Amino acid sequence: MAIIRTYRRRDDGSLEFREAWYETYADGGLGQFVINHGSVGHQSTTKDVQDVDEETGESLLAGFELQCREDGFAELAAEEQFWVVAQYPAKSEGGYGQRLRDTAVQVLTPHLAWRGLGTVESAEFAPGKLNIRILTPDVKAAVSAIKTAIRDNNLDFSKLRLAAAPYGEPEKLKQKHPLPPKPFSLD
Repeated sequence: MAIIRTYRRRDDGSLEFREAWYETYADGGLGQFVINHGSVGHQSTTKDVQDVDEETGESLLAGFELQCREDGFAELAAEEQFWVVAQYPAKSEGGYGQRLRDTAVQVLTPHLAWRGLGTVESAEFAPGKLNIRILTPDVKAAVSAIKTAIRDNNLDFSKLRLAAAPYGEPEKLKQKHPLPPKPFSLD
Protein backbone atom coordinates (compact mmCIF):
# COMPACT_ATOMS: atom_id res chain seq x y z
CA MET A 1 0.00 0.00 0.00
CA ALA A 2 1.50 3.30 -1.10
CA ILE A 3 0.53 6.36 0.90
CA ILE A 4 1.01 10.03 0.13
CA ARG A 5 0.96 12.25 3.23
CA THR A 6 1.20 16.04 2.80
CA TYR A 7 0.96 19.11 5.03
CA ARG A 8 0.37 22.83 4.65
CA ARG A 9 0.88 25.57 7.22
CA ARG A 10 -1.97 28.06 7.46
CA ASP A 11 -1.48 31.79 7.98
CA ASP A 12 -2.19 31.36 11.72
CA GLY A 13 0.65 28.81 11.99
CA SER A 14 -1.55 25.74 12.38
CA LEU A 15 -1.07 22.70 10.17
CA GLU A 16 -3.52 20.90 7.98
CA PHE A 17 -2.93 17.60 6.26
CA ARG A 18 -4.06 15.54 3.32
CA GLU A 19 -3.21 11.93 2.70
CA ALA A 20 -4.31 9.29 0.25
CA TRP A 21 -3.64 5.64 -0.39
CA TYR A 22 -4.73 2.78 -2.56
CA GLU A 23 -5.05 -0.71 -1.13
CA THR A 24 -6.31 -3.92 -2.66
CA TYR A 25 -9.01 -6.05 -1.07
CA ALA A 26 -8.10 -9.38 0.53
CA ASP A 27 -8.95 -11.28 -2.67
CA GLY A 28 -6.26 -9.29 -4.51
CA GLY A 29 -8.47 -8.11 -7.37
CA LEU A 30 -9.97 -4.70 -6.89
CA GLY A 31 -9.30 -2.28 -4.08
CA GLN A 32 -10.19 1.07 -2.63
CA PHE A 33 -8.75 4.57 -2.97
CA VAL A 34 -8.96 6.62 0.23
CA ILE A 35 -8.48 10.33 0.91
CA ASN A 36 -8.12 11.50 4.51
CA HIS A 37 -7.77 15.20 5.41
CA GLY A 38 -8.20 17.72 8.19
CA SER A 39 -6.54 19.94 10.75
CA VAL A 40 -3.57 18.35 12.48
CA GLY A 41 -4.63 17.22 15.94
CA HIS A 42 -8.33 16.87 15.12
CA GLN A 43 -10.34 13.90 13.86
CA SER A 44 -10.07 13.86 10.07
CA THR A 45 -12.62 13.50 7.30
CA THR A 46 -12.34 10.46 5.06
CA LYS A 47 -13.69 9.76 1.58
CA ASP A 48 -13.18 6.56 -0.36
CA VAL A 49 -13.83 5.10 -3.77
CA GLN A 50 -14.59 1.38 -3.73
CA ASP A 51 -13.90 -1.29 -6.36
CA VAL A 52 -10.98 0.44 -8.04
CA ASP A 53 -8.49 -1.52 -10.12
CA GLU A 54 -4.74 -1.01 -9.62
CA GLU A 55 -4.24 1.15 -12.71
CA THR A 56 -7.07 3.49 -11.70
CA GLY A 57 -5.77 3.57 -8.11
CA GLU A 58 -2.32 4.66 -9.31
CA SER A 59 -3.89 7.29 -11.55
CA LEU A 60 -5.97 8.63 -8.65
CA LEU A 61 -2.84 8.79 -6.45
CA ALA A 62 -0.97 10.73 -9.14
CA GLY A 63 -3.88 13.17 -9.50
CA PHE A 64 -4.07 13.57 -5.73
CA GLU A 65 -0.35 14.32 -5.52
CA LEU A 66 -0.62 16.94 -8.29
CA GLN A 67 -3.63 18.62 -6.64
CA CYS A 68 -1.80 18.76 -3.31
CA ARG A 69 1.17 20.50 -4.92
CA GLU A 70 -1.14 23.00 -6.63
CA ASP A 71 -2.85 23.73 -3.29
CA GLY A 72 0.46 24.27 -1.45
CA PHE A 73 0.65 20.93 0.35
CA ALA A 74 3.98 19.09 0.51
CA GLU A 75 5.48 16.11 2.28
CA LEU A 76 7.33 17.06 5.45
CA ALA A 77 10.96 16.04 5.58
CA ALA A 78 11.87 14.06 8.66
CA GLU A 79 14.10 16.97 9.73
CA GLU A 80 11.00 19.18 9.98
CA GLN A 81 9.39 16.79 12.46
CA PHE A 82 9.91 15.69 16.05
CA TRP A 83 10.32 12.53 18.05
CA VAL A 84 7.87 11.80 20.83
CA VAL A 85 8.68 8.79 22.98
CA ALA A 86 5.98 7.09 25.02
CA GLN A 87 7.71 5.12 27.75
CA TYR A 88 6.43 2.47 30.13
CA PRO A 89 8.30 0.52 32.80
CA ALA A 90 8.61 -3.11 31.68
CA LYS A 91 10.56 -5.63 33.70
CA SER A 92 10.96 -7.98 30.76
CA GLU A 93 10.11 -8.53 27.12
CA GLY A 94 7.99 -11.51 28.16
CA GLY A 95 4.21 -11.89 28.35
CA TYR A 96 3.18 -8.63 30.01
CA GLY A 97 5.76 -6.56 28.13
CA GLN A 98 4.75 -7.97 24.74
CA ARG A 99 1.03 -7.47 25.45
CA LEU A 100 1.70 -3.89 26.57
CA ARG A 101 3.78 -3.17 23.46
CA ASP A 102 1.27 -4.75 21.07
CA THR A 103 -1.74 -3.07 22.67
CA ALA A 104 -0.10 0.35 22.89
CA VAL A 105 0.97 0.21 19.23
CA GLN A 106 -2.52 -0.95 18.17
CA VAL A 107 -4.09 1.92 20.10
CA LEU A 108 -1.67 4.70 19.14
CA THR A 109 -1.19 3.95 15.43
CA PRO A 110 -4.75 4.71 14.24
CA HIS A 111 -5.40 7.37 16.88
CA LEU A 112 -2.45 9.43 15.66
CA ALA A 113 -2.95 8.67 11.96
CA TRP A 114 -6.59 9.80 11.82
CA ARG A 115 -5.50 13.13 13.29
CA GLY A 116 -2.48 13.76 11.05
CA LEU A 117 -0.19 13.45 14.06
CA GLY A 118 2.39 11.10 12.66
CA THR A 119 3.40 7.49 12.77
CA VAL A 120 4.58 4.93 15.29
CA GLU A 121 8.09 4.19 14.04
CA SER A 122 9.20 1.56 16.56
CA ALA A 123 8.42 -0.08 19.88
CA GLU A 124 11.54 -1.45 21.54
CA PHE A 125 12.55 -2.75 24.92
CA ALA A 126 15.48 -1.32 26.87
CA PRO A 127 16.49 -2.59 30.30
CA GLY A 128 13.37 -2.13 32.42
CA LYS A 129 11.56 0.03 29.82
CA LEU A 130 9.37 -0.08 26.75
CA ASN A 131 10.05 2.85 24.37
CA ILE A 132 7.50 3.63 21.66
CA ARG A 133 8.96 6.11 19.16
CA ILE A 134 6.59 8.35 17.26
CA LEU A 135 7.50 10.73 14.45
CA THR A 136 5.18 13.75 14.52
CA PRO A 137 4.82 17.22 12.99
CA ASP A 138 3.29 18.68 16.18
CA VAL A 139 4.65 17.79 19.63
CA LYS A 140 1.99 19.50 21.74
CA ALA A 141 -0.94 17.96 19.86
CA ALA A 142 0.74 14.53 19.72
CA VAL A 143 1.39 14.49 23.49
CA SER A 144 -2.24 15.43 24.13
CA ALA A 145 -3.53 12.78 21.70
CA ILE A 146 -1.29 10.07 23.16
CA LYS A 147 -2.54 10.80 26.67
CA THR A 148 -6.15 10.67 25.46
CA ALA A 149 -5.65 7.40 23.55
CA ILE A 150 -3.93 5.74 26.51
CA ARG A 151 -6.59 6.89 28.97
CA ASP A 152 -9.53 6.02 26.68
CA ASN A 153 -8.22 2.50 26.06
CA ASN A 154 -7.61 1.62 29.71
CA LEU A 155 -3.84 1.36 29.45
CA ASP A 156 -2.04 2.28 32.67
CA PHE A 157 -1.94 6.07 32.43
CA SER A 158 -0.20 6.47 35.80
CA LYS A 159 3.01 4.80 34.54
CA LEU A 160 3.17 6.58 31.18
CA ARG A 161 6.06 8.98 30.56
CA LEU A 162 6.29 11.13 27.43
CA ALA A 163 9.29 13.02 26.10
CA ALA A 164 10.02 14.94 22.90
CA ALA A 165 13.02 16.08 20.86
CA PRO A 166 13.73 17.51 17.42
CA TYR A 167 14.23 14.83 14.77
CA GLY A 168 17.95 15.43 14.37
CA GLU A 169 18.61 15.59 18.12
CA PRO A 170 17.02 12.52 19.73
CA GLU A 171 19.55 12.69 22.55
CA LYS A 172 17.87 15.94 23.69
CA LEU A 173 14.61 14.30 24.81
CA LYS A 174 12.76 16.46 27.33
CA GLN A 175 9.96 15.04 29.45
CA LYS A 176 6.51 16.43 28.59
CA HIS A 177 4.43 14.19 30.88
CA PRO A 178 4.12 13.94 33.81
CA LEU A 179 5.13 17.34 35.04
CA PRO A 180 7.34 18.55 36.60
CA PRO A 181 9.90 17.06 34.22
CA LYS A 182 12.52 14.60 35.44
CA PRO A 183 15.57 13.25 33.64
CA PHE A 184 14.48 11.04 30.72
CA SER A 185 16.53 8.25 29.23
CA LEU A 186 15.86 5.63 26.58
CA ASP A 187 18.38 3.23 28.15
